[in-house]
Amino acid sequence: MQLFSTRKPRGFRRVSIYTDESRDRLQKLVDEVKREQGETPAKEEDFNPDKFRGTFINYTPRAQRHKENGSKLGWPIIIVLLFGLLILWRFLLTGIR
Repeated sequence: MQLFSTRKPRGFRRVSIYTDESRDRLQKLVDEVKREQGETPAKEEDFNPDKFRGTFINYTPRAQRHKENGSKLGWPIIIVLLFGLLILWRFLLTGIR
């Protein structure tokens, strides 16, 4: 009886639309063969963390601007310094009692 039986939900199946698995498998095979023949270094030698240093800045405009401009004094610091100089000037003119 169809009235009392519950239907099973459809199973999840992830389909990757941006990659080609056959091309990836073929590339892995080609890399393995080249490594075995000694044309390319082993995988452990391929990873070099120094190679990736500084690449994040190349892709973020805000970080690039910060690197180019360097560190600048912010407005709050300038206002506090001006206020402190005004207080110092007042005490120098009137004399400390």
